[in-house]
Amino acid sequence: MGAFFRRHRRVHIWALGVLALFAIYWYGISSRGAANAVSGVTQRLKDGYAQLWYLFPFSVVEWFYVAFILAAAAWVVLLCRRLLARREGRAHTAYGGLLGLTCLFLTAYGFYCVAWGVNYYADGFQEKSGIYAQPVTVESLERTAGYFSRQLAEVSELVARDGEGVFAVPREEIFQASPRIYQNISQEFPFLARTDRIPKRMVFSRLFSAMNFTGFYSPYTGESNLNVDSPACLLPANIAHELAHQRGIASEQECNFLAIAAATSSDEPAYQYSGYLMGFIHLSNALYRADRDRWADIYATLPEVVLADLRYHSAYWSQFEGMTATVSKAIYDNALKSYGQSDGIQSYGTVVDLLVAYY
Repeated sequence: MGAFFRRHRRVHIWALGVLALFAIYWYGISSRGAANAVSGVTQRLKDGYAQLWYLFPFSVVEWFYVAFILAAAAWVVLLCRRLLARREGRAHTAYGGLLGLTCLFLTAYGFYCVAWGVNYYADGFQEKSGIYAQPVTVESLERTAGYFSRQLAEVSELVARDGEGVFAVPREEIFQASPRIYQNISQEFPFLARTDRIPKRMVFSRLFSAMNFTGFYSPYTGESNLNVDSPACLLPANIAHELAHQRGIASEQECNFLAIAAATSSDEPAYQYSGYLMGFIHLSNALYRADRDRWADIYATLPEVVLADLRYHSAYWSQFEGMTATVSKAIYDNALKSYGQSDGIQSYGTVVDLLVAYY
């Protein structure tokens, strides 16, 4: 037995390291205090190495994923070749190779759990701000949706449009303005203050659209990554959403709320419009389910240019309805639930309660 462990010493040390990663994660989710402590350390760690990865103009984590997949595939091919080439010691070769491959995947998953999963159990925006989502009446929902529709109509006149009346602010202009978006709201909530960098554009944006993703924050590199194939009208709000994750906020509904609040309070018309548009979509969808007559009255007040953006947005995403989007949603839904987000992907809907409470 001693000879066996000595022969596979390196992979066993690796396995112990993986166990240590998960021990940190289990400690981090054991209490709110532990989660705050671990997430505080990992936040500083992510901010530190993000300075390196932001030196590159492209999304580094995209190519990290490509390299990881290729490395795993090469590992399997190499292991099969060794097993076929050897007549003796195949059991040792199979054991070491399979355990190593398992450790490779568990290392990546364990790091994600520690660097990001713990954040779901730490203090979020609601705990830090004192603004909590509460059940709302149809009347208050209607008033808030009406406010957003009026703001949309006003701000819609300030953004560039194409010949068909669709939002046409250049994406480059949107990205360049992104580091300034949280300046105003940070004066109201100082814990949101930080120095932002311009997020990364994803090379595989079309693929992420097929999986129903508009962007994601990577704890592996500390980068915010944006889908630049999806309609530009919500790109500013999506950027603000990912920058909320950059602040250590894990909850999707809180980041949606912060995207809307930060964008609408900024000095950039494109962000203001995008924030009000995202907020109106959430609010009007909720009002439609609650009272269709009230929804119809408010929807009828929207100017044609706003309706053009809503039609364009709907048409774009409808082309991706199918198996890939369904599977992707199911996987993400289960991932959210595994980190204590009991509503899964439906937790996005609770942003309505936060919007009504705040506005």
